[in-house]
Amino acid sequence: MTTPRVDICICTFRRPELAAALRSVAAMNFPAGYEFAIIVADNDEHPSAQELVKKIAAEISLPVTYRHCPARNISLARNGCLDASSADYVAFLDDDETATPHWIAELLETIRTTDADVVLGPVRAVYGPQAPAWMRDGDFHSTLPVWVKGEIRTGYTCNVLMRMSAPGIAGRRFSLERGQSGGEDTEFFDLVHRAGGTIAFAPRAWVEEIVPPSRSSFEWLAQRRFRIGQTHGHLLKAKSSALRVPGHFAAASAKAVYCLAGAMLTAVSPVRRNRNILRGVMHLGVVGGLAGLRELRLYGLPKQDGRTRHAA
Repeated sequence: MTTPRVDICICTFRRPELAAALRSVAAMNFPAGYEFAIIVADNDEHPSAQELVKKIAAEISLPVTYRHCPARNISLARNGCLDASSADYVAFLDDDETATPHWIAELLETIRTTDADVVLGPVRAVYGPQAPAWMRDGDFHSTLPVWVKGEIRTGYTCNVLMRMSAPGIAGRRFSLERGQSGGEDTEFFDLVHRAGGTIAFAPRAWVEEIVPPSRSSFEWLAQRRFRIGQTHGHLLKAKSSALRVPGHFAAASAKAVYCLAGAMLTAVSPVRRNRNILRGVMHLGVVGGLAGLRELRLYGLPKQDGRTRHAA
């Protein structure tokens, strides 16, 4: 019997934090009975991460594969990782995250005990001093799965392990159309679930993510929530009959009004007020998605200072 292999994939775009991500993976407590390797997919037009990857690869004991997957479309990078892998299991970690010592062991133990096709882990946000108090107190950036009627119906790539032989996963790729708006992972795992795939949660499989100043604003959170809502609206419309879409539209509109009214009632509490506003913004995004509004392009856009806004 061959030893099962696990490829840990990291998509990157001009982030020096990649070095910390790679070192954290190499420093993990790896469970016995598996082989491990790392795949890095560089989404820049030029292979800007190649030298850094070579440098870190020389320091660590894990084999590292570098793939240049231009340009500025995160789905190209994610698909490049999948194309480069022939492993039994594939995990994804973002290039601005660090793995905790038992991260991959917890994911593998959960996929073994639940026999799930996909296992998600939590992402713990680490706030700097620039983040406002309401943001830190309400922890608006940490990531957890959403349960609907007792099951997880979609997922994310910032902390995930996939069983590559699962029928709903084998041969599947991320949508290039959503590679600059975001939501490509939501769509991917939604389709896995619709194909009969099961998604589990490993609550102790933590990774950590430092929230940079560029994301420490209400504006960034609102744009992201609106786009998340848009993606949900598009997916809901795609799997609903034409007769059901008006009902979804009315429900999302009512939820938006309810949340925004709740924001007025909780105005004295910044955490509760902003949480209600952001929920309302998300439901407005659902309305936009159901109406066919094009999803916001959040990644791959040049900033005014000439740098590029991107999130891998």
